[in-house]
Amino acid sequence: MDWITEQSEDLQNELIELRRDFHAHPELGFEEHQTSKKVEEYLQSLGLQTERVAKTGVVAMIEGAENGPVLMLRADMDALPIQEENTVEYASKNPGVMHACGHDAHMSMLMGAAKILSKNKELIKGKIKLVFQPNEENAGALPMIEDGVLDKPKVDAAVGVHIWTPLPSGVVGISSGGVMSGLYIFEIKVKGYGGHSGYPETAIDPVIAASDIVLSAQRIQTREISSMKPMTMIFGQINGGTKANIIPDEVVLEGSIRTLYDDSGDPPIYRLERLARDVSKTHGCECEVSWIRENIPLINDERMAEHMKKTATEVVGADKVIPYSTMASEDFSEFTARIPGVFLFLGTGNEEIGTNFPHHNPRFNIDESVLHLGVELFVRGSLQYLENSTNN
Repeated sequence: MDWITEQSEDLQNELIELRRDFHAHPELGFEEHQTSKKVEEYLQSLGLQTERVAKTGVVAMIEGAENGPVLMLRADMDALPIQEENTVEYASKNPGVMHACGHDAHMSMLMGAAKILSKNKELIKGKIKLVFQPNEENAGALPMIEDGVLDKPKVDAAVGVHIWTPLPSGVVGISSGGVMSGLYIFEIKVKGYGGHSGYPETAIDPVIAASDIVLSAQRIQTREISSMKPMTMIFGQINGGTKANIIPDEVVLEGSIRTLYDDSGDPPIYRLERLARDVSKTHGCECEVSWIRENIPLINDERMAEHMKKTATEVVGADKVIPYSTMASEDFSEFTARIPGVFLFLGTGNEEIGTNFPHHNPRFNIDESVLHLGVELFVRGSLQYLENSTNN
């Protein structure tokens, strides 16, 4: 056991205490006022100066003993609008709000890493920027970027760690390339001409047109986009009509598209928009398509992924480091689109203690025994990255 492992393990009880306090007092995106205050006070107790960015975001800098690159370490802070169903003593005290995605753990792990790194500045060959980001669940990274979080000083690379219940506790998932999907949310309004179901020839039926859109859209994924480019297109909601014997004027389709590749040159939403208009026209209907882009794909830099893969091997052992990607989305992608970055997954799934529920589930919980591993990943990965970058 070396000093990094030892100091990380020594923090375990403190990490659990921090995580449980955050868990008991969750706050939604851009409302993380008490959360930010707690983070600020902790960092300031370490002798670090803090700065507010993007309303409730907190940033601090650890200056190393030598000049070198700037590495950003990021943790997200916001909770979700979910009523917790766990009966643990640290369950949410805020009705309808819950840390159901692990951001409470992310904060505690990065705070623990800050404690170790701030005590060992002489080993830091560069600078480490600690970023506690608000509103990850609804694109909080962009406001931070717009407020200059990647500048002053300019960030050279970034690392994010996400605890992950789909992976067994202590397993680290990491890959280069696409690891989390880009996400579009769309709405398609199909407008026809309502009428009586007894003489449908006098109406223009938007139900038939909408049904044809749902079925025809499946060709986009299977016939228009390479099978080497992972993608899902899901219609999650269909609304239309008021009674069984009435042909409605309008049907509304809502859904999502996720891509695990850089689709900036050929967004699949454009193909869906074209298809929806053409199919509607064929049925004599009109069509309105609207959409928003919630996240872009998270693409891990190859060199950064390889670096953190070596780090993870030292932390948990080669047998517990696996390639991994998911069709879930994360706005850490905004950082990796601008600078070399890597996002890795720290497994916390343990059926025996009930930490195998999916993220965003009201019974979500984590295996707290992995918290010190997250700290070690941050600390060891940071020091080795700066050491290697300086030597190269």
